[in-house]
Amino acid sequence: MQTYGNPDVTYGWWVGNSVVTNKSSRFIGSHVAHTGLICFAAGANTLWELARYNPDIPMGHQGMVSIPHLASIGIGFDPTGTVFDGTSIAFIGVFHLICSMVYAGAGLLHSLIFSEDTQNSSGLFADDRPEHRQAARYKLEWDNPDNQTFILGHHLIFFGVACIWFVEWAKWHGIYDPALGAVRTVEYNLNLNAIWNHQFDFLSIDSLEDVMGGHAFLAFAEILGGAHHIATKMGSGILGEYTEFKGSGLLSAEAVLSWSLAGIGWMAIIAAFWCATNTTVYPEAWYGETLALKFGISPYWIDTADMTGVVSGHTSRAWLTNVHYYLGFFFIQGHLWHAIRALGFDFKRVTNAVSNLDNTRVSLKG
Repeated sequence: MQTYGNPDVTYGWWVGNSVVTNKSSRFIGSHVAHTGLICFAAGANTLWELARYNPDIPMGHQGMVSIPHLASIGIGFDPTGTVFDGTSIAFIGVFHLICSMVYAGAGLLHSLIFSEDTQNSSGLFADDRPEHRQAARYKLEWDNPDNQTFILGHHLIFFGVACIWFVEWAKWHGIYDPALGAVRTVEYNLNLNAIWNHQFDFLSIDSLEDVMGGHAFLAFAEILGGAHHIATKMGSGILGEYTEFKGSGLLSAEAVLSWSLAGIGWMAIIAAFWCATNTTVYPEAWYGETLALKFGISPYWIDTADMTGVVSGHTSRAWLTNVHYYLGFFFIQGHLWHAIRALGFDFKRVTNAVSNLDNTRVSLKG
């Protein structure tokens, strides 16, 4: 968190980020616990939707989000997409709940038992052998480019592996193809020209092969980028001097937080536009009809189908689109707030200026 040159600054209990700023093990614990919370929410919501799902009503008109996502990757229905199988959905929900408990346990270990900072950690072992101190390599040194690029590399590799998993799932198990109304196996189309062109017309993609090709390319790029970041050192001179252009003097906990918020916010907004209109990745059978974009104080999407008598009031597509857009919007605001603070701007100057202005007006009236 920005201290404005005062290393002894303290924050209130409600400023959660400040508690883990220079305590890498606590930072990891917060990450893991947050993952557990998300996992619990996914599992619990899946089971809740399963308990109220009515096969006689179109899924997209029941306001669900978890079961439609599972149906899109071929889970919960037979290959024709017509015979409902609650057993596999129940398994996914319970599995997420179990995983959430594991994540919660790991979060508690990092918060209550392990050393606050990984550089001082030797795990639960009594000895101090090097192999038991590997965690020290992941110590967070915010203005150390070599440390930050090392950690970033591991993140990229995990993302790449996740993309590979999805591509292989589509290849061997199959995903739902709305054009056929059934689950089918999909071979990825690694056409670099098509992938490049889809950067500008991704909202209209209508080929699952192209979708998988994009994920395959992304997996390659992320794993290659991860290996590059792990193997190289940004501040050692191998890639040139560590200048302000590369982040010198700008790297900080607050700056990294601002970039994370920018990334997730931008992805949420892209997902909103994609969900609103694309019926290949978001099939009408599971999410409901496409939406119409409207403008008021801000953009919003409305249902184009007649929703009279629908209990939820909106299609699943409407819920997903609008929630993604507004969450993305506020994430971007959070990015701007933390990015400006990371640059050294003290927002208290604004409130002080307003207060001084009010005092001046009172004095003039007196």
